[in-house]
Amino acid sequence: MTEIIVDNFAGGGGASTGIELATGRSVDIAINHDPAAIAMHRANHPETEHYCESVWDVNPREVVAGRKVGLAWFSPDCTHHSKARGGKPRQKNIRGLAWVAVRWAATVQPRVIMLENVEEFQDWGPLDNEGQPIETKKGNTFRSFVNALRNLGYTVEWRELVACDYGAPTSRKRLFLIARRDGKSIVWPKPTHGHRRSPAVITKRLEPYKPAAGIIDWSIPCKSIFGRERSLVEKTMRRLALGTFKFAINDPDPFILSEDQIHPWMREIDDSHKPMVASFLSSYYGETKGNEARGSSLHDPLHTITAGGNRFALVTSHLTKFRGNNIGSSMTDPLPTITAGGQHLGQVYAFLTMYYGTGVGQDLRDPINTIVTKDRFGLVLVRGVAYQIVDVCMRMLIPRELYGGQGFPGSYIIAPEHNGKSFTIKQQVAKVGNSVSPPMATVLVQANLPELCVGSGRQLALERYNPVAGQLAFSL
Repeated sequence: MTEIIVDNFAGGGGASTGIELATGRSVDIAINHDPAAIAMHRANHPETEHYCESVWDVNPREVVAGRKVGLAWFSPDCTHHSKARGGKPRQKNIRGLAWVAVRWAATVQPRVIMLENVEEFQDWGPLDNEGQPIETKKGNTFRSFVNALRNLGYTVEWRELVACDYGAPTSRKRLFLIARRDGKSIVWPKPTHGHRRSPAVITKRLEPYKPAAGIIDWSIPCKSIFGRERSLVEKTMRRLALGTFKFAINDPDPFILSEDQIHPWMREIDDSHKPMVASFLSSYYGETKGNEARGSSLHDPLHTITAGGNRFALVTSHLTKFRGNNIGSSMTDPLPTITAGGQHLGQVYAFLTMYYGTGVGQDLRDPINTIVTKDRFGLVLVRGVAYQIVDVCMRMLIPRELYGGQGFPGSYIIAPEHNGKSFTIKQQVAKVGNSVSPPMATVLVQANLPELCVGSGRQLALERYNPVAGQLAFSL
């Protein structure tokens, strides 16, 4: 191989993993200032030459050592460009990290440069004295950055791409910029996946999006939201109630577990009947506005994972076939007698009634307020068969599931040793939130550098990333 591949801002290795899955070999050089990130990258890419220092302290000519650079990948810090930062002051030095790509272009002239960032990177411009973007100069610095690359002989294009369109189980949307100086055209890969109800998927021109359900480890028990030693706060209960209505009770196509996904802990909910579980993901942050349900169906891709902490809660509504008529009365009638066997169902009634709509709750001994137009309350119709909710359970997603949602291979090492200790859960979540979705790097490299993707090396990379027992798979 006469050309090398360099991953600047390498982080825990998302871009490097995607590049390796495309080319069949590890990136040659990885640069990152964070020792923990380098520890994770080194654990998964031991053949790579690592530099744990600021990208500005690395001399491109020295590390390249006379070799030609086929691809230089850049994923500069996005936090001081993102709208998610709100009104917090931005820092010029962090917003300016992308200029290092121009330095590499001027010194070692990579044949292809790829850069990934948030969509707001296109608005990159000067800041005022309070660290806020100057509205009238929005995008000025971005245009100067693009012109600098063009003046160095590069053709430059950029687009916003959504990872789930290319086979990743996340709806993460990012800006990708490609610059090349070899006279070849920049190629943007065509989407391979679409929404399950879209005409392109129905006519089989596209594959359906990979659902969030595929990254869930169903063997991990969910704890009932009722009877906890420390009760969930009202905002959380309201969020779960709204989600239960939207994704279980009122959804014409709720996500129902198949028989092979049922685990013993689920049978303990109602061991006298065959259990069914309708599930959804609740967004475990932010304010709930009105009757808005902050969450997503497990039929759909996982929402964007951030470095700010785990914000995804798996909610399971446990269903059993509707028996008797004890919950078939009108909503305007008093609540039917709660027997010893139906006490748990009464809790679900209280939960749904208290937190749906604008009501503040009521005593179970009082009539239920009229809050929905349907005659039956807490019923789920599945293929015409009525089921009743017997419990609602919740747990946060674990890091392994988040990495699967981002598109990492199941065998990826996410808890390497650093400073004599394994990564904490917080560190694992931070690294996946900051990472590039590997499938995006894969498809971009395949489209623009097919000459680096030929031979047996790619198959070796796929074999290396075969999932091990108990871990989640990733397939191209």
